[in-house]
Parts: sequence; C-alpha cells; structure tokens
Amino acid sequence: MAMDAAEIERLIKAALPDAQVTIEDLRGDGDHYAAHVVSGAFRGKSRVQQHQLVYQALGVHMGGQLHALALQTSAPQD
Repeated sequence: MAMDAAEIERLIKAALPDAQVTIEDLRGDGDHYAAHVVSGAFRGKSRVQQHQLVYQALGVHMGGQLHALALQTSAPQD
C-alpha cells in the first residue's frame, strides 16, 4: 500500500513542528519520494542525526508503506 506525500509531511511536522517540508514523488508510484526538510531541531546535529530524527518521525512506515526516501536535511539559515 502506497503512502501519499501529504501524510509524509504530516508525520514529519508532528515530530518537528517548525519544519519546512518539500516532498517529491520520484516515480509517481507513491513508494519512492525525495524530501527536503529544514528545521531548527537540526542545529548542531550531524547529517546522520538529522536523518535519524526524520526516520523516527516516519516510524513504522519506513520500509513498509514508504519504500524509499531520498532525504536532504538542513538547519535554517539565519
């Protein structure tokens, strides 16, 4: 069962309320997405730690409903 982009965005924003999230369906199949997430929660964290925060937000959906996610993360520029 595919997952829609709005649900991915909702889950990320529930965990990271200040996040600016851009989602792109890479294949049009609802299984392969690219996401760009900007959040103040990423300040001072390594790229791996930033990605872990996003994966935690998506929880059990990763690898199930959401097959693949190309992820770019960053803290906001001041």
